[in-house]
Amino acid sequence: MRKVFFAIAIATSIFTGCSSDDDAPIVKTPVVGEISGNLTANKTFAYGNYTLKGMVKIQSGVTITFEKGSTITADKTNGETGLIVLNGGKLIAEGTADEPIVFTEKSKVAGSWAGIIMYGDAPIVNSASAPAPQTATSEDGLGLPYGGSNATHNGGSLKYVRVEYAGQVITTNSKEHNGFSFYSVGSGTTLENLVSYKGNDDGFEFYGGTVSGKNLISYGNSDDSFDWQDGWRGQDNTNWFAYQTGVANYGMEVESKSVNNAFWPKVTNITLKRAAGTTTEAQGEIQLDAIQFKSQGNGDYSNIVIDGYKSQTTPTAFMGGAIQIKDAVTYNDQVVAGKIKLTNVTITNTDNLFIAGVGTITVNAASFPGTNWGPTTTATGANLTAGKWCTVDGVNLLANK
Repeated sequence: MRKVFFAIAIATSIFTGCSSDDDAPIVKTPVVGEISGNLTANKTFAYGNYTLKGMVKIQSGVTITFEKGSTITADKTNGETGLIVLNGGKLIAEGTADEPIVFTEKSKVAGSWAGIIMYGDAPIVNSASAPAPQTATSEDGLGLPYGGSNATHNGGSLKYVRVEYAGQVITTNSKEHNGFSFYSVGSGTTLENLVSYKGNDDGFEFYGGTVSGKNLISYGNSDDSFDWQDGWRGQDNTNWFAYQTGVANYGMEVESKSVNNAFWPKVTNITLKRAAGTTTEAQGEIQLDAIQFKSQGNGDYSNIVIDGYKSQTTPTAFMGGAIQIKDAVTYNDQVVAGKIKLTNVTITNTDNLFIAGVGTITVNAASFPGTNWGPTTTATGANLTAGKWCTVDGVNLLANK
């Protein structure tokens, strides 16, 4: 009998030990490598720490995948650096809330690299007279065409991706970059849980196209948090959070290259906040508005929280406000004609409700027909869940939401 119990005890010890070993966490060792040049063949970059060198281009027909938890670091001492997805190429970067994929820069200085640039052939509109499909040339210095008729263009899938310290501006309006730049990207592309952190230009910019973005954070970017043109018409956008601090312009800059389109983008659940003491870039226009509409920009926006857009007295005096309509044409064709809808809007700590960018128009609640203007005290804004995907150097980016 003693031998039986002894044998059972040994067996139990063996199986307990095996179970303990099996339950131990598996520690992955990150791969270390460099990414440069033209990427001409499908490749998966395993979990690791990579150096990005130069303007790396994913060629048409090529799919590049990054495993979750990877960090890709640019170095401004190597010159102009960015990751470009050419039309027909695909970038699959799918992190998780706890294991995001981070694109950053070694010096941690805003404006040090070009960020992520994606090209497609979805529709754009930048001329009232030219027939469809229309095209344009990129303003990122690459001089590449964008635009087309492929509304469902698929440039890949970006989930739980953070871009840091991008927004490199080399020549204003002809060679400048954002955190994320989407040139005529189509609705087949997935953009979810993305962070653009402390760049020197816009956080997110859409150059036409039909793509939509869900759960987007633009934090500490020096120009506009969200910006678009060329008739961007994404319809499934939700949970956008902008926090402007230090130097910044608009929360959302909305324009359409002076084309009076019959369509518009739609965004629900928006929070736009500006920290006290934030000043504008040195430009000769009013730069303190949460949302600016100009050049026939329009759209349907709902459940909006706006806070902190105060007037600025130094170094240059500017009016601060919630909504600016910059030009008379946009006022007549978009506001009065009912193509700008702002509903369920809560505004706090902001000096002016409406601002007219030119002296020939007066903007007020009566300017918006029907129910297109809907102030409230109960808007909730962006609904986002904290995690490592939106935590930088131990700081939760949602703490100010």
